[in-house]
Amino acid sequence: MKSSLFTAERVRALTTDTVELTLAGDTSEIAAPGQFVNIALPGHFLRRPVSVCDWTADRLVLLIRVVGAGTRELAQSEPGAAFDILGGLGNGFDLSAVSESVPDNVILAGGGIGIAPLYGLAKALARQGVTPVAALGFRNRADAFYLDEFRAVGCETLIATEDGSLGERGLVTDLLREHPSRNYVFCCGPLPMLRAVHGLPHLTGGQYSFEARMGCGFGACMGCSMPFRDGRKRVCKEGPVFFREEIVWEQ
Repeated sequence: MKSSLFTAERVRALTTDTVELTLAGDTSEIAAPGQFVNIALPGHFLRRPVSVCDWTADRLVLLIRVVGAGTRELAQSEPGAAFDILGGLGNGFDLSAVSESVPDNVILAGGGIGIAPLYGLAKALARQGVTPVAALGFRNRADAFYLDEFRAVGCETLIATEDGSLGERGLVTDLLREHPSRNYVFCCGPLPMLRAVHGLPHLTGGQYSFEARMGCGFGACMGCSMPFRDGRKRVCKEGPVFFREEIVWEQ
């Protein structure tokens, strides 16, 4: 983990409240898809944690959904704006977990802005010769984004919307049930979605990326700790990605 200066290069609108932010800078601290960065914003005490969507040696791609003042400022960044960013935070997805399994059993499950880290994961898996199915869920057609990007990686891209305006009417879990042979899931989205996916009986393995409110973002404040099978763990430090067998749900 280190602090580096990044410069905004491009902001591309994806939906009315979601943008793709491309920044130039040193990404050498990022080691795996599923990690996140912590961005300092002038006038805000806490940094903003954002999942890494994609990266090269000198470019960082983030997907930003506007949910408050800080994310609104990021979404409205002008080219040339400078940001102090802590990079390479948390533990990402473990690709070795599927390298010894059958490549055809992998599926990605993303809900809303939770699809962001799954895109970099899809590209990393493709480099290993594993092309997964991507099951993506949105509220409606206007809320959908990055479909062409997943298809360009070679993923069969399944879509569910709550109102049926795009793809199937329903939820990501409905898409997963339709592909029972795909029993190893990489999942990212809101907690209710993670819990529903975790409860599907045909899924025998997987990795789940959790969201939590973070104070420091690197494990010092314990503010994002959650219960797991062998005790409480910090989402920012031991996570945000956890294996299926580690997860328990509070009643």
